[in-house]
Amino acid sequence: VIRNGVAFRDRGTRQGLALDRDGSLRLYDETATTAAKLVADGVWQAWSFGPGIVEGGKVVAGIDSVEIDTNVGNHSIQGRQPRTGLGMIDANHFVAVVVDGRSSGYSRGVTMTEFATLFTDLGAQVAYNLDGGGSSTMVFNSALVNNPLGKGQERGTSDIIYVAG
Repeated sequence: VIRNGVAFRDRGTRQGLALDRDGSLRLYDETATTAAKLVADGVWQAWSFGPGIVEGGKVVAGIDSVEIDTNVGNHSIQGRQPRTGLGMIDANHFVAVVVDGRSSGYSRGVTMTEFATLFTDLGAQVAYNLDGGGSSTMVFNSALVNNPLGKGQERGTSDIIYVAG
């Protein structure tokens, strides 16, 4: 995990997302590099959730069968779920998408492929799945813009992506 060019964690286990100083996003294999190397190569921010869902403007094949975090009991992120993701249309031109779910009569959620397709439909060249479920929350101009789990309020989380103008 890298924040503002400073490495905070260097125990790679999956596919990460890097924001380079030039404003571009890229997917990378956390197990094939180190945080120090990423920082030296110009990474300004790095996130570790995953998986990458769009690369080269196309939906990543096989994302509907990816499992992550099998070491902590979170064996699957599959099926129709609430999801949050970040994508890049071009350098310094980003799109964030949140989808509600698990709320009968309101929202069923989306599969990974459906989620990736939302990004490609918006023109994303790269997109990455962030934390989902009850953490899928988006706030814009201090107002909650989605309805997490159909409860109309956000769940506390330990990490956010904050964009300021």
